[in-house]
Amino acid sequence: MKHLFRVGTLLIAVVATGWLILSAANHSVADASDQDNGQSEIQRGYMIAPVPLDLNGKNRALVGLGSYIVNGQGACNDCHTNPPFAVGGDPYLGQPEKINAAGYLAGGMAFGPFVSRNITPDQSGKPAGLTLDEFMQVMRTGVDPDQEHPQISPLLQVMPWPVYGKMTDRDLEAVYEYLRSIPGIPHNEP
Repeated sequence: MKHLFRVGTLLIAVVATGWLILSAANHSVADASDQDNGQSEIQRGYMIAPVPLDLNGKNRALVGLGSYIVNGQGACNDCHTNPPFAVGGDPYLGQPEKINAAGYLAGGMAFGPFVSRNITPDQSGKPAGLTLDEFMQVMRTGVDPDQEHPQISPLLQVMPWPVYGKMTDRDLEAVYEYLRSIPGIPHNEP
């Protein structure tokens, strides 16, 4: 009888501990949701997109997530837009932020001998002229598909591909889908 009592007590303790763990986990998830006012990354991505988006034939969830990654996490505008901010909209000068929509992600920012690429869609709708597979290959390996600096390296030297290459396939697909949805801009040189 004592043995059954101990087993029963132990079972109650295990169940109660499990309930407390689940309760704490649910509470912390609720706290995280409360912190962003219930906005998902997809919704936030749409809110922060600095240009009109063409959603025709696009996966809307991936476009929103891609915008969140590109504009809220990846800082892609800082290197792929020249200049990144419109006149009077440079937050580093204490001005209210306004992205340079006219040159958004069209490249042209010089980093020594390297110039950032235009990653807007070409006439066929492919960002930087790359298919999804090619885009993912570049992001994972850093191999420059244009081989613009073979005397230095076959790898992109300024692009932080070692970091972005660690992203999930879904995240990279989202970035690609977002880039497919932004306006295409002819090549922008400094």
